[in-house]
Amino acid sequence: MRKFLLGLCLLIVLGAAVFWWVTRPERVGDAVAGLSGDASAGEAVFWAGGCANCHAAPEAKDDARLVLAGGQGFATQFGTFYAPNISPSEAGIGGWSLEDLADAVMAGVSPGGQHYYPAFPYVAYAHAAPQDIADLKAFLDTLPASDAPSRDHEVGFPFSIRRMLGGWKFLFADDAWVLDGELSEQLTRGRYLVEALGHCGECHTPRNALGGLERDRWLSGAENPSGQGRIPNITPAALDWSEAEIAEYLNSGFTPEFDSAGGEMVAVIESIAHLPDADRQAIAAYLKQVPAVE
Repeated sequence: MRKFLLGLCLLIVLGAAVFWWVTRPERVGDAVAGLSGDASAGEAVFWAGGCANCHAAPEAKDDARLVLAGGQGFATQFGTFYAPNISPSEAGIGGWSLEDLADAVMAGVSPGGQHYYPAFPYVAYAHAAPQDIADLKAFLDTLPASDAPSRDHEVGFPFSIRRMLGGWKFLFADDAWVLDGELSEQLTRGRYLVEALGHCGECHTPRNALGGLERDRWLSGAENPSGQGRIPNITPAALDWSEAEIAEYLNSGFTPEFDSAGGEMVAVIESIAHLPDADRQAIAAYLKQVPAVE
């Protein structure tokens, strides 16, 4: 019995050590060390990444969308997550270094070493080019500051244990591209905008019971986390618009059937409309090339 108890204790200690190692926050800030950002280039990254879509105050319009005070709530089966203040103030990210921003955006790790919840799409942003992060930081520093305090998430046990998110990352943070192989320059740009900065898969791809993306059903549509309606399938199996029609929708919000975008897509299109025509055409070309999923 003594040997059994000793062995059991050793297994518990070993299991705890493995858990602690697997769930540790991993930083990537070294990837941006020494880089200088260009605010003009960073503005394009800002709009492509949809930063204002989540971090502007609820109901913000026009120039007010550049005040990243946070506060918007996003209901899911795991709880309600509130976008934080990321304006250049002490209440936001005014005290952050470029390395801090890279850790947050590309690895989902806070300056204090805590995991962020994947409601923040760092799994997609992990594909971002380090120079784009440097440029984004330069642009964010030019935006209006807000002293609005960030609101705490409403997440119950056990999801409130942040360390467990390291296990979630271990299981579901996949650094591979979905559309792979030899791609044209346009398709490579479209893939970067859709799979990385635009994080389109975060909404349009179904998730498993633990919230991981079902990558074999990429962009095939998903239940709306709020429980209201369904996010559509945008693979060629369901989206039969031409590339020109897709690009126009992303610019104006009008469909080929003379309907208009609604819901969260209104804010998405407001952001994508700031990009050059070539970027919207690249997104359209990419969407015509992804595998069709019924």
